[in-house]
Amino acid sequence: MAVSLSRKIAFDVLRRVEAEGAYASDVLHAELTAQVKPADAALATELVMGVLRWRRLLDFLLDRQMKKPVERLDLPVALALRMGAYQLRFLEKVPARAAVNESVELVKRARKLSAASLVNAVLRTIASDAKSSPEKYLPSGISAAERIAILHSHPTWMVERWLARLGEVQTIALLDANNRAPRLSCAVHRADERDEIIGALEKAGMRVEPGVLLKAAFSVTGGSPARTQAFRDGQISIQDEASQAIPLLLGVRESDRVLDLCAAPGGKTPALIRAAGNTGAVVAADRHAHRLRAMAAQFQRLGLQRAQLVELDATHALPFRGEFNRILVDAPCSGTGTLARHPEIRWRLRPEQLAESSAQQKRMLGNALASLARGGRLVYSTCSIEPEENEDLVRAVLQESPAIRTVSSIEAARTLAPYLASQVNAPGLFSADDFFRTSPATHRTDGFFAAVLEKE
Repeated sequence: MAVSLSRKIAFDVLRRVEAEGAYASDVLHAELTAQVKPADAALATELVMGVLRWRRLLDFLLDRQMKKPVERLDLPVALALRMGAYQLRFLEKVPARAAVNESVELVKRARKLSAASLVNAVLRTIASDAKSSPEKYLPSGISAAERIAILHSHPTWMVERWLARLGEVQTIALLDANNRAPRLSCAVHRADERDEIIGALEKAGMRVEPGVLLKAAFSVTGGSPARTQAFRDGQISIQDEASQAIPLLLGVRESDRVLDLCAAPGGKTPALIRAAGNTGAVVAADRHAHRLRAMAAQFQRLGLQRAQLVELDATHALPFRGEFNRILVDAPCSGTGTLARHPEIRWRLRPEQLAESSAQQKRMLGNALASLARGGRLVYSTCSIEPEENEDLVRAVLQESPAIRTVSSIEAARTLAPYLASQVNAPGLFSADDFFRTSPATHRTDGFFAAVLEKE
């Protein structure tokens, strides 16, 4: 029996994610070329992201049927079992026979013939019990955090943190949001062309919905915007709406001197370049040369040439002589606000890494503030929902920087308001401590944090 193209792609992508530490979205983008039929691309994506999101629950159910835990099996065998179990549990339109048989063929294709009978037997048992609630198999006496973590497929330490800070209702809402496919949102680079672009996408068979935050943005289902003429012509980019909102908080004006300190992969820089106009100057910096080259290619697609790309390590003193009116520090972080989009992060991240990230981010923010002109504005942002990387860090820096103040939520909301969709209350995007926050559960976007700071 031949293995379908969609399952081959999914299996190979998952193997690279696990063995090489690759990001699933990047590998899928490379694998799902124009030659892959949309139906195959859709199933491959569903299998990859579904297996990664639900890995803990799948392993819990599979471990019940085996003497050796899934984690200790050869990787190709573990992946075939997880793919099969995911299809049997979550994909009602996939026949059980196809899910089992093709998983068996995948281990044969990976030259693990001795495991074929194991995969067949385990998945047949899973298939016979696919409609049962996994809750009935939980061991007695486990903690509430452990129970929630298994059923919602997250690490226990992560759930414990969120329960302590958010409570059970909000935590479960967040976990549910992390286990749903995120909106595929697009940034429109010329707002006056929005209706024309949407019309062309709909004509191509895609379904388009208005943005949830920004009036110029929209989301797409039923196809890939990256395959459209609008994308090739630089009219749109694929970007989460919360991410799109971050550079708008800077309030860049024509003739401003702007620094995007951690610019790669370059999604936020175009908004800064356009706002600075022909008389402004934008410096986009990153520590990795290959990421700067990728940014240059991105800017070429967008028809942008007014940016100076600089390779630097932002944890060290910055090499610039002049100061900047506007600085964006979109700091590298844990990414816990993007677990729906990048589910593999939840299995890679360790609690101790939060402190390491925080120390690095604090150095970056301090260096950036040293290059901020008097009266200038700086936005510090992350796609994390962890206090160590967000409000705790900003407050610690402010204690050491008496000339820096947090811009009030009223003032920051006034900057953002012109870009927001009519149903969005601008002050509602800011918490009582004047920080900008979005939540996957509340806003259907990635979870972003931003502090808007000014030097007096």
